[in-house]
Amino acid sequence: MADVARLAGVSSQTVSRVSNGHPMVSEDTRERVLAAMKELNYRPNSAARALKSGKFRTLGVILFTLATTGNVRTLEAISSSAADEGYAITLLPVATPTSTGVRGAVTMLGEQMVDGIIVIMEVRLLDAAISLPPHTHLVVADSDAGDRYSVVDTDQSGGAEAAVQHLLDLGHRTVVHVAGPPESFAAQRRAHAWRHTLRRAGRPVPPPVDGDWSAASGYTAGLALAADPACTAIFAANDQMALGVLRALHEKGRRVPEDVSVVGFDDIADSASFLPPLTTVHQDFAEIGRLCVDGVLRQIREETTERGTTLVPTRLVVRGSTAPPPSS
Repeated sequence: MADVARLAGVSSQTVSRVSNGHPMVSEDTRERVLAAMKELNYRPNSAARALKSGKFRTLGVILFTLATTGNVRTLEAISSSAADEGYAITLLPVATPTSTGVRGAVTMLGEQMVDGIIVIMEVRLLDAAISLPPHTHLVVADSDAGDRYSVVDTDQSGGAEAAVQHLLDLGHRTVVHVAGPPESFAAQRRAHAWRHTLRRAGRPVPPPVDGDWSAASGYTAGLALAADPACTAIFAANDQMALGVLRALHEKGRRVPEDVSVVGFDDIADSASFLPPLTTVHQDFAEIGRLCVDGVLRQIREETTERGTTLVPTRLVVRGSTAPPPSS
C-alpha cells in the first residue's frame, strides 16, 4: 500500500479509501491510485481486511444429511441467496444429530471465521435441545425451535391439510397416509395435519403406513395398500415415496387415478413427468433460502439475535394422479 501511495503521490489512507470504494475521493485521485495499483500489480489482502474489520463475508451452514431432496434444495437456495449478497458459504456436515455435535460444529465454524450460521435441522436431536453461545447470529431451517432461535420453515401443516382436503372434496371417504420417518419435524407435522383434517371432517382415520422418504419405502407401502380394495386415496409425505406407491399400484393392477388417487409433497422437478403426472404440494425452497440468508444477515448488521418462526406458504399443484373415487 505504501508503494502504491508513493507512486500515485497520495497518502496510504487515500489508497485504503480507494480500495474500499469510499465515495470521498476525487475522480482524478481515484484514477491515479487505480493506475498505480495496476502498474504494481497490487491487490488488497481480503483476509487481512476481514481480520481488521471482523467481517468475513462468509456464512456457515450445518446439516445432518444431503440424502434428502429438502436438504439439497434448501442448501442450493441458501448458497444462491448468499452469493447474491456477496457472501460465500462454508458447509459443515454433522454425522450424528446431537446437541454436542451441533455445538462442536458451531465452535469449528467460529474458528473458521464465519459471520453467521444457518442450521438445517430436519430431525430431532437424539439428546437435549441445543444450547449455543450467546450472541450467535443463527437461523434454523425446518425446526420447532422458534422459542429459542429464528426459524424459517415451510407451512407443512397447511400443505398437508390442502392435500387431504383435495382428496375429500373429490368424494373419497378417507385418505391413507404414507408417513415419513418419525424423527423428522416435517413428517410429524404432515402426519398431524392429515389426521386433524380427517377428524375435523368426521372421517375414519386409518393407520398410517411408515416410510423413510425413499421411493423403495413407498413401493413397499404401495404393495400393502394395493391389496386393500377399500383404499381409494393415498397421501404420501413426499414425492419419492409417492413414486414408489405409483409403481406398486401399477404392478398390482390398481389404476391411478381411476381406482386410487395419489398425492405427494415437495413438487420435485420430475413430479410432472411421473405416470400419471403427480398431484403434489409445492414447497418454495428458493424463498426458504432467501429468508434464511436475510435473517442471519439482519442479525449480523444489527448486532442482535432473533427468535420466532417464519412460515413460507405452500400451494397444491393438481395434476393427473387424482380423481373422484370409482363409483359403487
